[in-house]
Amino acid sequence: MQAKVLRVLEYEKMKEQLYEHVASSLGRAKIKSLVPSVDINEIKQWQQETYEGAKVIRLKGQAPLGGIFDISASVKRAQIGASLNASELLEVQSTTFGARRLKKFIEDLLENEVDIPHLESIVEQIVPLTDLEREITQCIGDHGEVLDSASSELRGIRQQIRSLEAGVRSKLESITRSSNSQKMLSDAIVTIRNDRFVVPVKQEYRGAFGGIIHDQSSSGATLFIEPEAVVTMNNQLREAKVREIKEIERILYVLTSRVAEYVEELLGNIEALSQLDFIFTKARYSERVKAVQPKLNDEGYLSLTKARHPLIPIDEVVPIDVDLGKTFSSLIITGPNTGGKTVTLKTIGLLTLMAQSGLHVPAEEGSEMAVFKTVFADIGDEQSIEQSLSTFSSHMVNIVEILKKLDHESLVLFDELGAGTDPTEGAALAIAILDDVYRRGARVVATTHYSELKGYAYNREGAMNASVEFNVETLRPTYRLLIGVPGRSNAFAISRRLGLDEHVIELAKSQINSETNQVEQMIASLEESKKSSDAEWEEAVTLRKEAEQLRNDLVKRLEGLEKEKEAILEEAEQKAEEAVRKAKREAEQVIEELRKLQKESHEIKDHKLIEAKKRLEEATPTLKAKKKQEKVKKAYRKELKPGDEVKVLSFGQKGHIVEKISEQEYQVQVGIMKMKVSADDIQAIDQPKKVETKSFATVRGNDFHVKPELDLRGERFEEAMLKVEKYLDDALLAGYHSVSIIHGKGTGALRKGVKELLKRHPHVKNARDANMNEGGLGNTVVDFK
Repeated sequence: MQAKVLRVLEYEKMKEQLYEHVASSLGRAKIKSLVPSVDINEIKQWQQETYEGAKVIRLKGQAPLGGIFDISASVKRAQIGASLNASELLEVQSTTFGARRLKKFIEDLLENEVDIPHLESIVEQIVPLTDLEREITQCIGDHGEVLDSASSELRGIRQQIRSLEAGVRSKLESITRSSNSQKMLSDAIVTIRNDRFVVPVKQEYRGAFGGIIHDQSSSGATLFIEPEAVVTMNNQLREAKVREIKEIERILYVLTSRVAEYVEELLGNIEALSQLDFIFTKARYSERVKAVQPKLNDEGYLSLTKARHPLIPIDEVVPIDVDLGKTFSSLIITGPNTGGKTVTLKTIGLLTLMAQSGLHVPAEEGSEMAVFKTVFADIGDEQSIEQSLSTFSSHMVNIVEILKKLDHESLVLFDELGAGTDPTEGAALAIAILDDVYRRGARVVATTHYSELKGYAYNREGAMNASVEFNVETLRPTYRLLIGVPGRSNAFAISRRLGLDEHVIELAKSQINSETNQVEQMIASLEESKKSSDAEWEEAVTLRKEAEQLRNDLVKRLEGLEKEKEAILEEAEQKAEEAVRKAKREAEQVIEELRKLQKESHEIKDHKLIEAKKRLEEATPTLKAKKKQEKVKKAYRKELKPGDEVKVLSFGQKGHIVEKISEQEYQVQVGIMKMKVSADDIQAIDQPKKVETKSFATVRGNDFHVKPELDLRGERFEEAMLKVEKYLDDALLAGYHSVSIIHGKGTGALRKGVKELLKRHPHVKNARDANMNEGGLGNTVVDFK
């Protein structure tokens, strides 16, 4: 890409925003060298890396990139034998630690099954250098000082230095505290000159102390003298400090040699860290501008939904929708100045460059970007005083260069094409340039004032008109891009709003031919139609989203009900199995008791024991609910017809028959959903009533299945009362003289309601609380008349 195009499309300004999110000089260097790629596979990889970085930030908030430095120069100096200072070694240690920490961070995400394959391949290149890191940490402090722990020799030297310093200070302080010496001193303090301990002595007493004069005050009244009594100790101190410096130099050289042993690993780590810093920088920038990963193609097709220019504040920018490259390859944007045409051009161009740089674009999900081999732009006033070129001439110089280089893999952006010269000639020239660009297969977006180009887009295949909406009421552009609608000047409407007399406006209108008026009226009609269709489209999209949400909620609810049903059935089966196991245990206990009786008395024979056990096994409860349900389904399947209320068994939901598709399939509506349901999965809700016969004996037969007790526990009050009334009738028909109604103790409301109902029943002779071994107050025994 040409440097001039990057500048015109404000690519460098966008990179300045990237710098705000970089963590180290490594990432900054990557940003500085960033340019758009033209290799679609490379761009897809970059885009995926940014996506993975954004995923990590979304999950963890940030990545640990602190303490990382560009140590490549230090490492290369160590490689050639130079000695690194303590600060450089500290940067090596900090970067080594940062690399190990970042590697662990990514590996923890991978262990949690976060899918980030590109980041995984990068951190695999990082080699933890724990030994080197530990050695430097042991020798160099957090502020770049060499620690006593670096070597036993250094520790001994520094202990000697501290001892000598204490001795010198003690000797000099005794001098300063002496009453004889205080009158000779300018101040009773111990200070340092030329790295030696001295005392400030008045000029007139210079010979009283002997020793060495190291300095004097600016007035000359005070001399800084090293007394003869401490000269020897100061010499010893100076020698110890020289040995300290040499030992420190030796330690730094040894550490530098250790760094030189890991040159390849360190340089590899630096490269991996620079890539990771750059990826997370792009990801944080993506989060800032609310960008998304675009789809990519190499077919010249561009589709942006609610695209925003990243350099305009997000609360001020107006999103635009743009399509280019499928049904048309030339987009002609017409309309007045300050309408936002240039911003639209720059948005298209900059987002293209961002996408080809591996950056996400500030637009809605589903936006698609084309990968262009070249991007050309002629935008803004390029007038050059030095070259004595007019605005028109300067634009033409750029256009000539563009026409020499463009091809079918180019994106071309023209701002105010043909402007700066005679309108008629300028319009003709603009049309000729657009025809040439179209014929060569490039994608072009052009802005213009010329009304002739409105007709151009209508008359040329592959060209489309567009305009930026203008609000006549506020006299301000809305910056909304209207595809398919050419712009109009709005000069008369604006003049009217600003107070120009109506007769002047009418006089002006009379100067325009009828064809121009018809075009303006047609454009106005198109704008209204566009607004109406956009509003209807947005409403349709909203309704569709609401319907999808409603459907999803219903599906989730149905799934929840199905799970709840399965849980209830599973619980019921478990209870039934427990009942079976309990019955078998009781049977075994009975058999055991019988065997004991047999041992005590020989009257009970083995065949009687076998018969007793068989009778007990036959009494074991069995589950036949599903078979009964299946019988009901088969019995009433053929009677279903449209409008019948049914229950879809697999969903556990009620609905009604819409139509019968075949003998084995029906269309059923459940709520807002219509579905095809197998006949085996349907149960009629209105079941046929049992056929009653006048034969009391038949009703009381073995098939009637009325139990001698009714269990109401867990039932609601109203439903319980209905069940009691029905049960009393069934029990009477079955011929029972006495039954039990189990209602539990609870709050006592159910017990009280049962008692009241039994008092009113005409066939109840007596109702009493059961004995303690029968359930006590939780059970009521009913005797019939």
